[in-house]
Amino acid sequence: MMPAAYAELNLSALEHNFSTLRARAPGAKIMAVVKANAYGHGLVRIAKHLPQVDAFAVARVDEGVHLREAGIVQRIAVMEGFVCAEELALEARFHLEPLIHSSWQIDVLEGSELESAVGIWVKVDTGMHRLGLGIDEFAACYQRLQQCAKVKQPIPLITHLANADVLSDAVTPRQLELFRKVAVGPGERSIANSAGLLGWQSSHSEWVRPGIALYGVSPFPDRTGLEEGLRPVMTLKTRLIAIKSLRTGDAVGYGGEWICPHPTRMGIAAIGYGDGYPRHARSGTPVLVNGQRVPLIGRVSMDMINLDLTDCPDAAVGDTVTLWGEGLPVEEIARCAATIPYVLLCNVTQRVRMVERQ
Repeated sequence: MMPAAYAELNLSALEHNFSTLRARAPGAKIMAVVKANAYGHGLVRIAKHLPQVDAFAVARVDEGVHLREAGIVQRIAVMEGFVCAEELALEARFHLEPLIHSSWQIDVLEGSELESAVGIWVKVDTGMHRLGLGIDEFAACYQRLQQCAKVKQPIPLITHLANADVLSDAVTPRQLELFRKVAVGPGERSIANSAGLLGWQSSHSEWVRPGIALYGVSPFPDRTGLEEGLRPVMTLKTRLIAIKSLRTGDAVGYGGEWICPHPTRMGIAAIGYGDGYPRHARSGTPVLVNGQRVPLIGRVSMDMINLDLTDCPDAAVGDTVTLWGEGLPVEEIARCAATIPYVLLCNVTQRVRMVERQ
């Protein structure tokens, strides 16, 4: 029996997105970003359905270990690197490639008891001002790493774009220029995230790192994945569990914030913030009932949402309700909830069953 709330995962859409992104950066190697449980889609599931990628990127050591234990053989970069010698040893054991972003990590490497050299990436802070070696310290740190017997050579270099989702912004060209000035070693380079890959051809280098775009979502705030030639991988669904008639003036939901302006046919759908649907989705947020748009009314509850079915007279208990995905871009729902699509996808909870389809 299908659970109340479930997410259909269109794996053929994933393959389409991968091919589309590869065509946008011909000749570049693809590092697929699968951190945060592959943006809510299932870490191992997504990795196993992308056998053609050149490498994967995770945020933390345990994510990389999980992939190795599941049989993933491609290179795996750990974007947060390591925080202690024990994590470094674990990365070496599972052939993970940590990012070096701080000088103290070089101290750990130099003092380690690794039996063989480990692959690493060196992160340069060109303007994100989060992780990464500063421009003033990069040359000395890079030289130490080149001389370190515990490090595989040549060393690839990486940076992260802070404002690439704003195509008119001047920060990205400055970051690109700065990175190319300092990244003069023999190693390969990686700059472009999803926004860089799709919007800044000048950011393409030996490696590109698509994340959100792999899942069919646009990295740009004013566009959808469909406009980029992508297809949504996740479609979040539930069903109607009740329908009732309300009178003019009746208040709906917690706080009674939504008042019926006319006699209203209201439906209750079995999904709420306990499933990951955004609590702050405002009244008027679109939902599909049997493919027809209807508005959300009243506050989102833990397990239920209220829908105005007045213009959907044929809707019946048991009918399918689509919250986002095919036919209803998650980007649109994110705007209605004053958030971003990344949050919605990552916040889908464990009680939502993932159903694969081709």
